[in-house]
Order: sequence, then structure tokens, then C-alpha cells
Amino acid sequence: MALLKNPRVNLRAKYQRVFEISLVISLTFLIAAFKFFPRIESKGILRETPPEIINVTDIQQTRQEIKHPVPPRPSILIETRIDEGFIDIDFGTTDLDPNALMDDPPPLQKDVHIIIENEPFYDIAEEMPEPVGGIRAIQSKIIYPEFAVRAEIQGKVYVLAYVDENGDVVNTEITKGVGGGLDEAALNAVKSTKFKPGKQRGRPVKVKITIPVIFKLH
Repeated sequence: MALLKNPRVNLRAKYQRVFEISLVISLTFLIAAFKFFPRIESKGILRETPPEIINVTDIQQTRQEIKHPVPPRPSILIETRIDEGFIDIDFGTTDLDPNALMDDPPPLQKDVHIIIENEPFYDIAEEMPEPVGGIRAIQSKIIYPEFAVRAEIQGKVYVLAYVDENGDVVNTEITKGVGGGLDEAALNAVKSTKFKPGKQRGRPVKVKITIPVIFKLH
């Protein structure tokens, strides 16, 4: 037989009513506190500082004028005498006559080459330098090293030649070599070759040019 709980001692049965009564009492106290009690505010300390008074004084600008002393007038007058040999020169008119005949200007000298000192070498010019006699002139001056002949060294050596305005090779460099003494032989052949100078706008200039020198055993 199941046991029945006594409704008089069952707290769950009165839970809803007790909660509503407690809520009404809390709201009543809260409304009474806002209505009957005064508002509490903190009063800050006010400090009054006297205003600072600034007196502005207008400064009158003045300018001091310096008076230079007046030189005294001479008491004795000095007479000037004109020499008898003085000749009055009569200047003619300087106006140009548009109808007057003028001499022809001197003819231009086409064979005069202007040489600029410390001018850099051009990488590319309108007219590149060319060896006098062509590449054959360079190949004919090649002395094949004996060591390279015995070792059967062949190939193509690229020489960078610095050609001045007169067509002379002032400096040479190896850009790609094969060794075995062929590089030195190519440099000597290029240095001893005369070139036609390069030109820029019809004027001889300094130009750098790369020349291939071929070494081949027959």
C-alpha cells in the first residue's frame, strides 16, 4: 500500500503563493524607497580662481633718421683749363644699311675633326669601326702558339677592342677565351690592326667593338 503525503506539510503546494507574496512585498519596499527617501548626491568642491588680467600696452614704433652732415661749400673756386691739343672726335652714324653689300661667309671646313677629351667609349655607333682589310687582316697576323698546335687546341676567341677617334686600338679585353695561349695571340693580333674609326652623326668617336678571332688547325 502506497504512503500518501500529508497536504498540510507539503511545501511544494504553497510554493507559488509564497513566491508571489514575496515579489509583491519586494516591489512595495522598492517603490517606497524611491518615493519617500531623498536623492543622495555628492557635492564636489568648487574652487573659484580669480581671472587673470593681462594688460596690453601698445608700443609706438619710432624710426630714428640719421642726418648726414652737409659738406661745407668751398670758399675758393678752382678753374679748369682745357689743353689746346684736345681734338673733338666726330662719331659717325651706327645705323645699318639694309641695301649695303656684305661679304660671303667663309666656307666650312669638312675635314676638320673635333676631338673631345675624356669622351667615353660608345657601345653602339651609327658607323661601327671596321678593321682595315677586314677580318682577314687580323687572321693573317695570328701566330699560332706551338703548345696549342701540339695539344690540338682550336676554337673562337672573342676580343673586346677599344678603338679611338683615329682608328687605333688603345685597349683590349677577352670576353670569351679558350686558353692554351690562344687568348694572348688574339689580343696581339687585334692590337696591331688599324681600324676605320666609328662615327656618330658624321663625327669620329670612341667605340667598343667585339671581334671574333678563329683558331683552326689545318
